[in-house]
Amino acid sequence: MVLRQFWDAYNGRLAGRMKQVYPVKIRRDTIGGIPVEIVTPAGGVKPQHRGRVLVNLHGGGFMWGAGAGGEVEAIPIAAVGGFEVVTVDYRMAPEAHFPAASEDVAAVYRALLKRYQAKSIGIYGCSAGGILTAQSVAYIIQKQLPVPGAIGTFCGSAAEIGGDTVKLAPTTTGESFAEDFEMNLPYFKDARRDDPTLFAVKSPELLKRFPPTLLIAGSRDFTLSSLFQTQRELTRVGVVAELHAWDGLAHAFFMDPDLPESKETYKVVSDFFTRYLRP
Repeated sequence: MVLRQFWDAYNGRLAGRMKQVYPVKIRRDTIGGIPVEIVTPAGGVKPQHRGRVLVNLHGGGFMWGAGAGGEVEAIPIAAVGGFEVVTVDYRMAPEAHFPAASEDVAAVYRALLKRYQAKSIGIYGCSAGGILTAQSVAYIIQKQLPVPGAIGTFCGSAAEIGGDTVKLAPTTTGESFAEDFEMNLPYFKDARRDDPTLFAVKSPELLKRFPPTLLIAGSRDFTLSSLFQTQRELTRVGVVAELHAWDGLAHAFFMDPDLPESKETYKVVSDFFTRYLRP
């Protein structure tokens, strides 16, 4: 697929830069039958984080992002926070459709539960990975597995993409988005809107079982309204929901490791998981 090849090359360049700025060790493995990459700080996991692990779900419209895309999201958090980060090569479109990715995340999560307490496991992702993080937690709850200790939904979350920012962000970034953007993605072609594991905000009973949630975006991110809505609904049902928005920045801005705001973001993420994951 040409689009996948383009973005894989783009992510490869970003990952190369990440490795220059943030020294880490990366090894390929399989957890729960799912391919993963395990990213650890070059100097080793911080003593305070032994017994904790983060699971990264890469972005890419549910069509690309495996490998280098996951490394771009995992490397700075591993290095800055001193965490072990497992980035998951979940199934994507056009080969697979919803809820295949959630099933793969749950398989990795089940396997990690044999080694870690649920409250010591964090899950996070950006863009499609932010959406998938929320979907996977909803799926985990539905399957009656223990809930992870904390999650991060960045540039996409538990609510449909819509609201003001879908209309306003393109005027500053030059991008354009069709109506019903999410549901038109190939991955969701067989999905039903009333499925609570698709958009958890539609089920308050499900949403109130979510763990503490960190939400991150730029003010020019077309997904920002969906994060506003997710934070509002999480707060309504009593879940800790911490929202950070960086002024003047677009979708997935922190993939650029040289931006000062990116460095701020990595620290916010690391501090959040340090606070909420059980040591």
